Amino acid sequence: MIHLANITRQHGARILFQNASFQITPGSRSGLVGPNGAGKSTIFRLITGEEPLDGGEISCSKKTVIGYFSQDVGDMAGRSALGEVMAASARTMQLGEEIKAMEAAMCEPMADDALAPLLEKYGEAQEEFEHRGGYDLESRAQAVLTGLGIGPEDYVRPVESFSGGWKMRIALAKILTINPDVLLLDEPTNHLDVESIVWLESWLATDFKGALLMTSHDREFMNRLVTRVIEVAGGAITTYGGNYDFYLREREVRREQLFASHRRQQEMLAKEEEFISRFAARASHAAQVQSRVKKLEKIERIEIPAEQKVIRFEFNEPPRSGDDVARIDRLAKVWPLPGGAGKSVFSGVSGLIRRGEKIAVVGVNGAGKSTFLKCLAGQTEPSSGGVTIGANVHLGYFSQHSMDLLDPKKTVFETVQDALPMASIGVLRNLCAAFLFQGDDVDKRIDKLSGGEKSRVVLATLLARPLNLLVLDEPTNHLDIQSREVLLEALRNFAGTVILVSHDRHFLRSLVSRVFEIDHGQMLPYEGDYDYYLHKSGHANF
Repeated sequence: MIHLANITRQHGARILFQNASFQITPGSRSGLVGPNGAGKSTIFRLITGEEPLDGGEISCSKKTVIGYFSQDVGDMAGRSALGEVMAASARTMQLGEEIKAMEAAMCEPMADDALAPLLEKYGEAQEEFEHRGGYDLESRAQAVLTGLGIGPEDYVRPVESFSGGWKMRIALAKILTINPDVLLLDEPTNHLDVESIVWLESWLATDFKGALLMTSHDREFMNRLVTRVIEVAGGAITTYGGNYDFYLREREVRREQLFASHRRQQEMLAKEEEFISRFAARASHAAQVQSRVKKLEKIERIEIPAEQKVIRFEFNEPPRSGDDVARIDRLAKVWPLPGGAGKSVFSGVSGLIRRGEKIAVVGVNGAGKSTFLKCLAGQTEPSSGGVTIGANVHLGYFSQHSMDLLDPKKTVFETVQDALPMASIGVLRNLCAAFLFQGDDVDKRIDKLSGGEKSRVVLATLLARPLNLLVLDEPTNHLDIQSREVLLEALRNFAGTVILVSHDRHFLRSLVSRVFEIDHGQMLPYEGDYDYYLHKSGHANF
C-alpha cells in the first residue's frame, strides 16, 4: 500500500535515519516508537509529503486515501462542531453533489454518444463515493463525535467556543470520519478521558478496516491495538512483530545478542591484530600478514547503538504522618453561574484516606475529579462540608497549572536548586538525571522546554521535597512512555500517601491499591486495586 524504500532524512547535521525501509500493508496495525527527537513525527510528514526526503523513495497508489492526525489542529472557526467534522470530507461531499447532478442529467433526453461517457463517469464517481463511505457520512460523523465525548447537544455549537483540548477531539473526529485507507495518528489519546480512549480503541479494532500507523504514550492503548512495532532510534528503523510489551522483551533479547556478537568480534579482532603486530616485520610471514590485514579491512564492524541511561534516584524517606491522613466530611462544591444560579459538581462526599495508601480518583469527564483534588489540596474552598488534614501531614499538589508557575527565565538546574536549596550539586544532578535531564539538558531554560519536560521538572521538585501526601492531577499528561515509567517507579517506592487522577490505565493498574469513583455527585469507595474496581463497577472492558 505504502512502500518506504531506503529512505534517508537528516535535520541539519543530525541524521535521523539512513537507508531505512518498511511497508504499510492493507489492514496492518503498527506502533511507531522511539525517543523524543528520533524522527517519529518526521515519518508521518514524509508519508504525507509535508517534508522532503533526502534520499530513497516513498511510493503509494494515487487512489489511496491517507488521514493524518497531529497535535497541530490549526485554526477552527465559522462552523458548528458537526459542520467542521464533515468539512474534512470535502471530496466525498463534492462527489455526492456530482452524483446528484449526473442523475438529474440522465433523467433528460440524451444522445447515446453523450450518455455512454456520462454513465462511465457516474459509475466511477459512485464507486469512489461508496469507497469513501459517502452514504453514511453524516451519521458516521455524529457517531464519532459522540464517541469522543461531544454529544448531540453540542453538534451545533460554534467550533470556536470549544477549549483547546476539545478542539483536539474535533480534529481527531475529522480524520476518523474521512474513513481513510491509511490512518496516521500522532498521539491520539492526548486530551482524551478513559471513556473516550476505550471508545477509540473499540472503533479502531472493529469499525476501522484500513491500515493504522500511530504513536502513543498510552502503553495499554498500544498493547491492545498494534501487532507490529516500528522503532526509530539511533539513525535506524527496526521492525518488531508483536505488541508493545513484546517489543520491549524482544528488543532486550536482540540487544543481548548484539552485545554477545560484538564481544566475540572484538575478541577475534584482538587476536588478528596481535598476529599482525607480532609478525609484521618478518619476511617469512609477509603473505599471512597481508592476508589478515585485507580480511580485517573487509569485516563490517558491529556497533553498539547509544542508549539513553536511566538513572535511579533514592528519595529521602518522608516524615511519618498520622494514620488518618485526611478525613472528608460531607464535602460539596457548587460553581457559581451568571444570574445567581450554581452548578453542583458533587455533594455529600465523605471518606477517609489512610497513611501509605495509593488511591485513584475516577469518574466520567466532568464528574468533578479535579475539583475534588483541589478541595482536598486546599486550592479551592468547598461550598459546604470540609476536609480535615491529619497530624504531621505535609501535602504537595500537582496539576497542569503547576507548570505555569515555573520561572521561564531559569534553567532546569536552577529550578530544582530553588526547591532544594540545601542539597549538594551532586544530589541535584542525580535528581535531574532521574527525571531524564542529563548532561547539558540541565542548563535548558524553562521557556525552551516542551510540556512533557516542564511536567518532569515540577514532578522532580515535588517528589524530592519532604512531603508525605501527594495530590496529583493528571501527572502523566504530556509524558512519553519512558517518562511515565520513571514516575511510576518513583511513586511505587514513595513511602507516603498518594491520591491521583490519571487516564493511563497501565499506570493505575501498576500503582493504586484503592479507588474512589465520583458518580452523579456522590463518591463510591472500592477497597481494592484498579482491576478490582473495574470488575465490581461493571467496567471490565476498560
